[in-house]
Amino acid sequence: MTAIDYKSAGVDIAAGNEAVKRIKKAVESTFSPQVLTSLGSFGAMFDLAPLMQQYRHPVLVQSIDGVGTKMMVAVMMQKFDSIGMDLVSATTNDIIVLGAKPLTLLDYIANDRLKPQVVEQIVSGMAAACRENHISLVGGETAEMPGTYLPGEHDLVGIITGVVEKDRAILGHDIAIGDVVMALPSSGLHTNGYSLARKLLFDVGAYSVDTRLADLSASVGETLLTPHLNYTRPVLDLLEKNIAIKGMAHITGGGVLENIPRILPAHCAVEIHKNACPVLPIFEVLAQLGKLDEHELYRTFNMGIGLVMIVPAQAVTAMRAVMKAWPAYPLYEIGQVVAGQREVRLH
Repeated sequence: MTAIDYKSAGVDIAAGNEAVKRIKKAVESTFSPQVLTSLGSFGAMFDLAPLMQQYRHPVLVQSIDGVGTKMMVAVMMQKFDSIGMDLVSATTNDIIVLGAKPLTLLDYIANDRLKPQVVEQIVSGMAAACRENHISLVGGETAEMPGTYLPGEHDLVGIITGVVEKDRAILGHDIAIGDVVMALPSSGLHTNGYSLARKLLFDVGAYSVDTRLADLSASVGETLLTPHLNYTRPVLDLLEKNIAIKGMAHITGGGVLENIPRILPAHCAVEIHKNACPVLPIFEVLAQLGKLDEHELYRTFNMGIGLVMIVPAQAVTAMRAVMKAWPAYPLYEIGQVVAGQREVRLH
């Protein structure tokens, strides 16, 4: 009888070691002096002493997220670098809306069969985004699980940790009627709505990732893999310059209609002017393919709105002045806070 080993059961330890070797330099390029362990340690160690000196009452802010079924488009394209960037943006945007400065990212990469070159692409993208936003990619887990994942399947999840001064946390409690809703645009679907988008484009439209449509400036696959924008640097700049932001919402799964109410007090609603922030062509293509009504579109997709900030009317001029330093992030006034019960009304 032929001997049975781990590799014959579907797990290749040598491939795992090769993946670690390929990503080590990229990962360590993101380390701040506060990172005390290197890649391969049983756990990541991060020195908190500097935070205790810089903050009067530091509060750790954490979130976990993944890239969802956008990963399936990456598999179809066999292009995985931007998907790593997406993970960094999806997680960091979730904590900056609370006023937090991101510190570390811990990732989890799983698949049916570990391919070092794929892991290298994913981590290289993560590392590039982490360096840009001063986040330490402190390591994570690669899991090869044949049987749990189908052939060719991949999963990517990250846990972000940040810090905020307790009395500067942005929770939306003081949002009031008359406040103004400002927005930073998205670059596309970001990481939400891909189950519906894939069904419409690949099943209903019968397009391939290589299809080029007159309404899109790139192929279908390239359009769907457009990286999720990261709003960390401009938002932290606004906060450091003491712009009076009362509440922020990252427009993720649930779209515009479900995410903005998460930060509203019980007596407030928001009126959004639909055309105030440009609706990107991909959303118009999806609407036509699925004959989607307005409510479904705005409940599923970001519709061109990536991040919402609610400020008092008198803060808008100062906010615009700060954002002049960030031309890649045009600022739009898209609505106002009105009386209501934690809802979004489209106009």
